[in-house]
Amino acid sequence: MAAPVSPAGEEPRRRLHPLSPLLNGAKSIAVIVAALSWQTLSQVGLERFAIVVAVLAVAVVIYSVIGWLNTGYHVVGRELRIQDGLLWRRNRAIPLDRLQAVEVRRPLLAQLTGLAELRLEVVGGSKTEAPLAYLTVREAGALRERLLALAGRTPGSTRTATIDEPPRALERPLFRVGNRDLVISQLLTPQAFFLPVGVAFVIMQFVLEGSWTFVGIASTVTAMAGVILQPVRRVLQDWDFRLARDPDGRLSVRFGLVETRSQIVPLNRVQAIGVTWPLLWRLQGWLHLRLDIAGYAGEHSGNDKRSDRLLPVGAFEAGRLLIWEVLPGVDLGALPTLPPPSRARWLHPFALNALGIGMTAEVFVSRSGLLTREMTLVPYARMQSIRVVQGPIQRKLGLATVYADTAVGRSGVARDRDVAEAWWLAGQLSNRARQARGPVPLVTATVAEPESAAALLEQPAAAAARPPAPEGPAYPEGTAYPEGRAYPEGEGGAGGDDDAFWRRPDAS
Repeated sequence: MAAPVSPAGEEPRRRLHPLSPLLNGAKSIAVIVAALSWQTLSQVGLERFAIVVAVLAVAVVIYSVIGWLNTGYHVVGRELRIQDGLLWRRNRAIPLDRLQAVEVRRPLLAQLTGLAELRLEVVGGSKTEAPLAYLTVREAGALRERLLALAGRTPGSTRTATIDEPPRALERPLFRVGNRDLVISQLLTPQAFFLPVGVAFVIMQFVLEGSWTFVGIASTVTAMAGVILQPVRRVLQDWDFRLARDPDGRLSVRFGLVETRSQIVPLNRVQAIGVTWPLLWRLQGWLHLRLDIAGYAGEHSGNDKRSDRLLPVGAFEAGRLLIWEVLPGVDLGALPTLPPPSRARWLHPFALNALGIGMTAEVFVSRSGLLTREMTLVPYARMQSIRVVQGPIQRKLGLATVYADTAVGRSGVARDRDVAEAWWLAGQLSNRARQARGPVPLVTATVAEPESAAALLEQPAAAAARPPAPEGPAYPEGTAYPEGRAYPEGEGGAGGDDDAFWRRPDAS
């Protein structure tokens, strides 16, 4: 079918692949079948149930075909224009200067048919702006490179690449997560850990009541599947997780089993890095790294359009290396922090020593969590606002909390600091944020420097050399990495034992 005619001088509007209605219809049919409960099947019978599903499937496919006929896209100047809609026609113009990244996704049906889906992330978007489903793999890869080039993310780039380009020989591999570690990490989650207890409880109820109806068994199995769904989904989503740096200096991420994904992450859009040590993972010495990226609809917003994980699971040395790659000069093994004053124990009777903050030349560090330990690293240049908040109980205790907000809404938080220290810290963060953005005059603090300020300013300088590459079968063989210093044993920081984990040697 010929493409619709466009005005003179404009690129002709292109349609999606002809198989797109079938793939989109299949997804809708799966949702409809899932919405019909086991109770419905038992009431209407298998034959009528199948007839209802078949009629709905035909209607969905017809609707998808009509929608496909009214959908098209083309690039006009520095805009991507998309027309879609059946009853309500929509014409969207997406300025490419707001484009942050483009992701190529291949669900299972798309893999079987040789197709791919293109998803765009733009500044300020709470969800994916313009999913183009579906294109051929070559068209999706070429369009992604073209849009990124027009957006100025790859200056001078003229590549028309497929999904797996640029060739991996031109990329510098960083890390590859072992699938065995990925499976074990999800077995060490509360959902999987307590699932046998729940199964035993349900079986005992059936034995005591003596009723084993089909609906009851099916409903129980469905409920159990819902409990274990998140760990299984994590394994399928993060399967064969690989990180690399492409020739343009961007972070290249590939992962997925049932649905493969290929992401290009511009490092200048990273707003913060979150480090998490789950309780059960600490038995293996594992951690989890998360990226907060401007313009991305991340998982923290309840939208699973993309992965914001820098490292799904890995050892401390792997996390240390990857943080150095994303934030050069920041060494996870040299980030000691200072806890709040002792009177804050009235607000945190058990978790006072789990709280703390620190400042290095590059980032503001905050930590929290008693069972699950968390640390947030916020570069000064990414801070959008600094807030000092004081509640009624804090006023009685002479405490305040400082928030360093970023563009993605997540903050570095200094909880329950002394009031004088909180205002001093706010001034320091504001000044450092201005310095990091450019040569501007500093604002002189109007409060006296508290005694705890000296401890915060005495943070050790970052290591002069890059952290050494971790050893292990998951690491790419034959990859050369510059040697760096090992973290000194017995020194306080994020990589030491439990006592040194959260505590400065001189902290009270």
